[in-house]
Amino acid sequence: MRSRLAGIYKKLLGVFGPQGWWPGRTPFEISVGAILTQNTNWSNVARAIRALRQAGCLSFPALKAVPETKLARLIRPAGYFNMKARRLKHFVRYLDHSYAGSFRRMRRRPLKALRRELLAVNGIGPETADSILLYALRKPVFVVDAYTKRILSRHRIVGEDADYARLQNVFMENLPAKEPLFNEYHALIVRLGKDYCKKTKPLCDVCPLRKDK
Repeated sequence: MRSRLAGIYKKLLGVFGPQGWWPGRTPFEISVGAILTQNTNWSNVARAIRALRQAGCLSFPALKAVPETKLARLIRPAGYFNMKARRLKHFVRYLDHSYAGSFRRMRRRPLKALRRELLAVNGIGPETADSILLYALRKPVFVVDAYTKRILSRHRIVGEDADYARLQNVFMENLPAKEPLFNEYHALIVRLGKDYCKKTKPLCDVCPLRKDK
């Protein structure tokens, strides 16, 4: 399994090159993006983030102060805007009460403790928590999404009924626990899923991993 995962990574990196994830200027902005991207595509999230930036609301103090109703209007392009505004406020309150708004303080906490804390925040599930941990806090945890499950099940690495923990363990038990590696690998999986391993009408004949099955 280790050699197979390493081979897949090497092949995807050779085809696509470094992906430069996660788009965001600060750890706080990356965390906001991780919450906004729930159940929507990145282009819509980017529009919402631009609106927050233009309104001067893309910082911890500003997002803490902005009324939830105004926040919901600003992030409307991301969809489910009322719900996501509440989730952003829950996250900001957690960051405020636990770390006085400081990602530097937050980063000092051990990975497992931080993950437990994030999962206890209303509206933050495993994928969002791990995205914040990996991309904003640079902790070595592998992010799993729908692309991961689709690709691994189609290549018979896991069964179609594999849950989040099972999928994550495939990578974390067989690869070095290094943040840059987990960052790049997940980004490459997303690229493969978007360009080739589509939900319907996958481009298997020209897929970079066509010989890996």
